[in-house]
Amino acid sequence: MITDAERSAITALIRSQVVPAIGCTEPVSVALCVSRASALMGRVPDSIELSLSLNILKNAMGVGIPGTGMVGLPIAVALGAIVGRHELGLEVLRDTDAVAVEKARRYVGEGRIKIALEEHDTDKLFIRVLCRSGEDETEAIIKGHHTDFVYLRKNCDVLLEKQAGTVSEESICVPLTLRKVYEYATTTCTDDIKFILEAKHLNENAAHSGLTENYGHALGKTLCSPLGRGIMGDGIFSRILSVTSCACDARMAGAMVPVMSNSGSGNQGICATMPVVVFAEENHNTEEELIRALVLSNLTAIYIKQALGALSALCGCVVASTGSSCGITYLMGGTYEQVAFSVKNMIANLTGMICDGAKPSCALKLTTGVGTAVMSAMLAIQNKHVTSVEGIIDDDVDRSIHNLTDIGSKGMSETDRFVMNIMTNKTK
Repeated sequence: MITDAERSAITALIRSQVVPAIGCTEPVSVALCVSRASALMGRVPDSIELSLSLNILKNAMGVGIPGTGMVGLPIAVALGAIVGRHELGLEVLRDTDAVAVEKARRYVGEGRIKIALEEHDTDKLFIRVLCRSGEDETEAIIKGHHTDFVYLRKNCDVLLEKQAGTVSEESICVPLTLRKVYEYATTTCTDDIKFILEAKHLNENAAHSGLTENYGHALGKTLCSPLGRGIMGDGIFSRILSVTSCACDARMAGAMVPVMSNSGSGNQGICATMPVVVFAEENHNTEEELIRALVLSNLTAIYIKQALGALSALCGCVVASTGSSCGITYLMGGTYEQVAFSVKNMIANLTGMICDGAKPSCALKLTTGVGTAVMSAMLAIQNKHVTSVEGIIDDDVDRSIHNLTDIGSKGMSETDRFVMNIMTNKTK
């Protein structure tokens, strides 16, 4: 049984990990760090030096920056210095407009920004920003989580210095199991968790943007076009795929629309939310059932990410679509055991999908994950599941989850370096 203290801590955990974000969270997190260092300076700095972990660099190379029509880190860095509002967290670039973009273009063109790979700190999420103007110098470091500042300095005055992971420790390090996740989602008073519906509203709006414009590869629009309907049909499955893809298309191409993120990733927030929302609508579930399914989906993703880490070589859609499969199974009338079956089915299928950076083609990976989520739920509700004699699946679902996260965080550690080497040495 979950205690009242655990229930309160889990609520705080969800609120801390399911938050609005504008743009891909890696370049936005860099912009956030730049904005904080610039604010300490009190003016736009003359120059900015950055030292970034490999995973931050990988996820910022090919993704659109909201409101700019441009991709990559330099424009995000310049905007962070010029119009960034660090108090807005992952919505730091909310005030971007045409004037700011033009100023940022000039700033980039003047060669004021230098970006390097961090050589010493081994954290997969590490951002150091050093700003200089005249004789003044400021420094800001984010580490461990996309919004967690661990060091702030202006000239010789150290304003903040702490260990990574100590921000809101009560809400970040709640020990979870899948059963505890399920119990929380299905027994907590709906008034205490109905805030999760904001994820539905924000991500639905992003999906609408992806449907009305030609963002990225326009996968979502293609799936619901006459061509897509002719091949995929016009049922629940195809609608789940197209709506989820539309939201990802818009976000990855740099649409100036907020999405509700999960564990520092907008795509994970979309993937944990939209399949559940669409299935609930098509299946005529009640609002309470939708609320509980969304909590189950998002909290499952948070649970898996606790062990996997904020960034890894494993594509985040594996984590988030596992959450959505749990939510869909619940909406089908599934029990805890059947939800656990859906998790095992997901892990048996998607483990090993690499993350090769944030980019428009992430919509393809999300669609693969979501398609698997639906199939896994369909099997689970019939009590069909991958067993412990098959591959990495264990009889215990939590051990199966940790087998997945161990592969993603440890077994695939060399994969990141191989992927980055390929990305940075392609023939132009």
